[in-house]
Amino acid sequence: MISKVEICGVDTSKLPVLTNEEKKELFEKIKNGDSKAREKFIQGNLRLVLSVIQRFGGRGENVDDLFQVGCVGLIKAIDNFDTTLNVQFSTYAVPMIIGEIRRYLRDNNMVRVSRSVRDLAYKVIQYREKSIKDTRKRT
Repeated sequence: MISKVEICGVDTSKLPVLTNEEKKELFEKIKNGDSKAREKFIQGNLRLVLSVIQRFGGRGENVDDLFQVGCVGLIKAIDNFDTTLNVQFSTYAVPMIIGEIRRYLRDNNMVRVSRSVRDLAYKVIQYREKSIKDTRKRT
């Protein structure tokens, strides 16, 4: 039996894996405007997106939506990655993908809470914990 998982029409069992040498070569071509190299690089890093979206499972979100948003984060990471910093692409891309997914989850929440209200709630929680701690010290 072949294990096939399809997300957004992509057969995840057939996604390519790029070597570090291939990534370097493709990035040089991408920086020179080669769209085929860009497409190949994206395809070669879709497994990275899959590994990140697993962290967000169990939230009731559509996996296809998370995958698409993760792909947006991957593309942003490709556009902004600086090869001169001598850092692995995945080290840079994972936080970008996570950030894009978190932004999506935050913006598509049923209840929108402003930042000022969240900050106030955080201060209240801190004050409450400090108050409980002070009360325990006195007894």
